[in-house]
Amino acid sequence: MLDVDPYQALQGLRPVDSFTVTSADFEEGGPLGRPQWSSAAGGVDRSPQLSWSGFPAATRSFAVTCLDPDAPSGSGWWHWSLANLPASVTSLEAGAGSAGGPPLPDGALVLRNEEGSRGFIGAAPPRGTGVHRYLFVVHALDVPGLELDADASPAILGARCFFHAIARGILTGTATRD
Repeated sequence: MLDVDPYQALQGLRPVDSFTVTSADFEEGGPLGRPQWSSAAGGVDRSPQLSWSGFPAATRSFAVTCLDPDAPSGSGWWHWSLANLPASVTSLEAGAGSAGGPPLPDGALVLRNEEGSRGFIGAAPPRGTGVHRYLFVVHALDVPGLELDADASPAILGARCFFHAIARGILTGTATRD
């Protein structure tokens, strides 16, 4: 387990309450499973199973993001962004929102990742860059859906979540190729 506060990478976010996010595929601070690695790095680009609980009763929808804040880009690397999940959705199956994977509810949006594709792009930390953290964040929102264009960037989603988040749950996985 890492001895790092996962919120450190999200310092600029407005403080909100937190809730629990878990996965059947990895433990908090532990390594991502091989399926959660990029196909370019020997994985299969499959998003992990996620479940969440303890969010506020006032939650009207969720957004889910995955950011590698340790990417050598100066701005991190967005691996996954989902928006407009109904408040009744409290888990996602592995592979959710990807082509051929489990479907998302009507109205849910899958935004483009840093590679330009829709869906989850797995871990592929460049050699020599140390351990990377993958922050799987579930945002509990105070609106039933965010007004987003289907081609919105993950940063735009993040800005909308900044203003509408009432709680946030974070689960951190790791990967390294050193």
